[in-house]
Amino acid sequence: MAPRRRFSRRARVRARRPAHRPNGATRISVWVAVFAVGSLCAVIAALSACGSEDDGGAALRPADLLEVATGGETTAFNSTRQAFSLPARNLDTQQRRDFQVGDSFFTQNWVAAPASTAGRDGLGPTFNAQSCSTCHGHDGRARPPLSADDPERGLLLRLSLPEQFRELYAPQSPPGSPVPDPNYGGQLQDRAILGATPEGVLLISYEEIHGEYADGQPYTLLKPSYEIVDLAFGPLHEQIMISPRIAPAVFGLGLLEAITEADLRALADPDDLDGDGISGRVSQVWDPETETFTTGRFGWKASKPSIRQQAAGAFHGDIGITSSLHPEENCPPPQAACAAAPNGAGDDGVEVPDERLDKVAFYGQTLAPPAARDYDGREDGAALFFAAGCHRCHAPRHITGQEHQIDALRGQTIYPYTDLLLHDMGPELADNRPVFNASGSEWRTPPLWGIGLIPVVNGHSRLLHDGRARGVAEAILWHGGEGEASREAFKALSAEQRQALIDFINSL
Repeated sequence: MAPRRRFSRRARVRARRPAHRPNGATRISVWVAVFAVGSLCAVIAALSACGSEDDGGAALRPADLLEVATGGETTAFNSTRQAFSLPARNLDTQQRRDFQVGDSFFTQNWVAAPASTAGRDGLGPTFNAQSCSTCHGHDGRARPPLSADDPERGLLLRLSLPEQFRELYAPQSPPGSPVPDPNYGGQLQDRAILGATPEGVLLISYEEIHGEYADGQPYTLLKPSYEIVDLAFGPLHEQIMISPRIAPAVFGLGLLEAITEADLRALADPDDLDGDGISGRVSQVWDPETETFTTGRFGWKASKPSIRQQAAGAFHGDIGITSSLHPEENCPPPQAACAAAPNGAGDDGVEVPDERLDKVAFYGQTLAPPAARDYDGREDGAALFFAAGCHRCHAPRHITGQEHQIDALRGQTIYPYTDLLLHDMGPELADNRPVFNASGSEWRTPPLWGIGLIPVVNGHSRLLHDGRARGVAEAILWHGGEGEASREAFKALSAEQRQALIDFINSL
């Protein structure tokens, strides 16, 4: 076993069944083409007769994956560092003004109260970052810290206890919601305003795992381990469950929100009735605004039902800003200095009033997805994407419904490459921390659109929920559970075919 590389790091902040699957006979012909024949031409020939019904009722084929306007009329045609930060192209003048206001509250730092900047005070008392953009730089994706002195602040650590402790520590909370640690709450916070105390330090170490493809080419994966030290308020509960989370990119969220619940349920196959090994499930989460359980689609485990609630949760857990959805300061009982610290609440008793929260939510809803980029041989990569079965979870195409409150998002044919469902990804990616009906080994399928622009926008290529994967190939190699067949198909490809598949994904 290779030696572990370890460094100290304070916990970071941040705080959406595949319709497109060929039938059994076609799948057999695809696998014969890939593995028996081994010819890319044979793969394409096999897939040319392949069609599966998407949400619009039309047969989806590899050629359809070559669509450039991934967000329909909202698409941003930009491949610079600003690629994730542009408004939907079909917004009207007033909507663009609302977008800019939301952008300002998303981007600018909050400060401790009291302050002359009364509209932006109330930071903390404990927190992970001072603004949304601290973690979602240029509206993109964060990475884990690379050394003890790395200023990157896009990784945080969720904390919770098993369901059996709900009655003791969170008796008023809905079933399935995370039960907070009695001393540290639901998230380890490594920063604090003057007079309050940071909660602890996160140590990350990596174990190198070696393997090889079918053609003998070797690869190395990094398996992270986490340890919390320098705890300021006593030990963590002996049955604490932890989950590292990387801040994802935030563009295109409104389009995902506009996909109808009926369409998501039509994609689900929780009992794997078709026997293909894929059993996507709809996330069921508590909606505090309606006080009912509803469909979740945002966050790594699809634990939030709307962008507004995702934004309010991040304000509260990551920056320490209260809202109508989270009106209490995030100060567990042992943290007396936290509870005694001044806050920035206005006349309505919260630090971000509904009007501003709505503007931030609108900003997240109307950030445009970037257009796909062309490259030579993209057709071959699309065929291999189908052949490996990637489309069965990373569902390429959706049509948004007509009921979303933002008219610009309605009726759009989009290509996000996600089914927004929960899938069991096996023990190697499991955090063993359930949230509502998502088990400790289930994750929501992340969208793939814009993935190839992360190096341009954010200067790295780290992927997966904790940033362990150093690019698309490693992310695929970590797939287990329902993703195991696709992983093995990828490993069986030739080096040229693997690169064609990676290039296709990076063109999205």
